[in-house]
Amino acid sequence: MANDLNVEGAVAERYGEAAKAVEPALCCPVDYNPEFLKVLPDEIVERDYGCGDPSAFVREGETVLDLGSGGGKICYIAAQIVGSEGKVIGIDTNAEMLELSRKYLDEMSARLGYANVAFLNGKIQDLRTDRDALDGFLKSNPVSDINTLAEFEEFSAKQKAVSPLVADESIDVVISNCVLNLVRNEEKAQMFDEMFRVLKVGGRAAISDIVSDEDIPEHLRNDSDMWSGCISGAYREDQFLKAFEDAGFYGIEIVKRDETPWRTVEGIEFRSVTVLAYKGKQGKCLERNQAVVYRGPWRKVYDDDGHYFERGVRMAVCDKTFKLLQKEPYEGEMIPISPLEDIPLEQAGDYRRNKNSVRSPRETKGAGYDATTDESCCGDTGCC
Repeated sequence: MANDLNVEGAVAERYGEAAKAVEPALCCPVDYNPEFLKVLPDEIVERDYGCGDPSAFVREGETVLDLGSGGGKICYIAAQIVGSEGKVIGIDTNAEMLELSRKYLDEMSARLGYANVAFLNGKIQDLRTDRDALDGFLKSNPVSDINTLAEFEEFSAKQKAVSPLVADESIDVVISNCVLNLVRNEEKAQMFDEMFRVLKVGGRAAISDIVSDEDIPEHLRNDSDMWSGCISGAYREDQFLKAFEDAGFYGIEIVKRDETPWRTVEGIEFRSVTVLAYKGKQGKCLERNQAVVYRGPWRKVYDDDGHYFERGVRMAVCDKTFKLLQKEPYEGEMIPISPLEDIPLEQAGDYRRNKNSVRSPRETKGAGYDATTDESCCGDTGCC
């Protein structure tokens, strides 16, 4: 990328104007649930610039973080889904968009009957820094020399460490709607790391964004209009999924992919996708003599830890993997086989087997198991 290209400036200027007047070029057609749109102010509905509906993957009672919340449309939709027991946090750094979203906080609380939405000033690639807190400090302590600069840097470091904008493992689901592509390529890995950091173990990300089917040439990456238009910063579609994997997510799945490109530029197709990804595969592996059998239809599949599962074969797994494979997104794909005699967690040792081992039935039943059952398979009711 050319050193003189001001990506943040181009994005801020264009979206600042888009907060004041509708800009159709910034959005893809999206079908939202009309029930959730009824209570939204027209100004917010009209000035939404997304490419998907990640709110469809939000559930009642959850704490939701919306990256790049813009005018607040997705946040106010999610607020209705999570209900009074849930919470929605929108993060944006564009002053005009924050003003638009915050403008209707009281009105929306009155319409919904509860207040569960907050809009915070922060960068989606730096969810520790509270920009409003820094702004307040600078107004009272302007930087005028090297000493006041040191004071500001000390305050900034303390703020991020002691009271981060979004705390570690505090979010059930991170959502985003066509914003990740606006972040500089050099900061995208940090952005995914931040998503992973703030999610609870067992949490998930639901991200809608624009991806390309080919590499984007340098001259397009150096075009500020293409950057602010969600083109130049788009991930290539396979690399988009790898970014989740590199950050530590598992169960990564394309849940929506538009067949028709949103735009085609110099033969490169740009389309909307929505990806789901989960946090929770990290942790200690304990041996409890558990196994799983993959149902099919594929002959063999791999998970994000490198285990492979052959169709119909009893594969050995640790306790962590055994539990993960019974949750979304794998739920129903595997037949779980527990040992005949349970091994309590406090008595379980480290899992030391090869991760692609077959589990002998004698391991789950016990080497001395020699039971013989009656001929009838139907008990007292007679034959089936």
